[in-house]
Amino acid sequence: MNPLAAIHVRKKQLGLDDDTYRAMLERVTGKRSAGEMSHAERLKVVAEMDRQGGASARTSKSARKGLEGRFAKKLQALWIAAWNLGLVRDRTDAALVSFIRRQTGLDHVRFLHDPADAKKAIEALKGWIARDGGVEWGWSHGYDWLTHDAGKVAWAQFCLLWPGATLVGNRYDFYREACRAIGREVPAAGMGSLTPADWRAVMNAFGARVRQAKS
Repeated sequence: MNPLAAIHVRKKQLGLDDDTYRAMLERVTGKRSAGEMSHAERLKVVAEMDRQGGASARTSKSARKGLEGRFAKKLQALWIAAWNLGLVRDRTDAALVSFIRRQTGLDHVRFLHDPADAKKAIEALKGWIARDGGVEWGWSHGYDWLTHDAGKVAWAQFCLLWPGATLVGNRYDFYREACRAIGREVPAAGMGSLTPADWRAVMNAFGARVRQAKS
């Protein structure tokens, strides 16, 4: 297979979007189009894509099956949170892999298995969600329900849907809307009695409203 054809095959295997693909070409050769490269430059690109796993059957099989590894569920949960905050339009694993590769330069085999690289990928996602989505990961402000990550995301969604909302002034409005979203009454025992699964259901329900508002 000639190098140009090999590049396009590996691009598909790696699930690279166009921006990520061209950024990789420029990083390796200084050019953003494989058509403008010399034979030697194309070989350098093929070698880099092979390093990222583009030529392996394992990578192709993994892409079909979805993400696997110690940190896959955590990364997927963060990506779904970003989707529910209206930060991304594509909730697929392929889009997640492209985002992390673009932000960190890591290929997905490494960030799904290596703790140090996984932390780098997780922090990149959490930082983006905090900065652009308004999620305060490290704070509960004394509320039990804010100890759950999905509860933190749900509150950030509420603030997007009701701009200017505050915990002091609109806390009970939030309780009412959150419980209504999942067909529940506000618990007599308080919102701290909702489970992580309950909060994920709230987050997903609010997510549909956030995406509609942003569309």
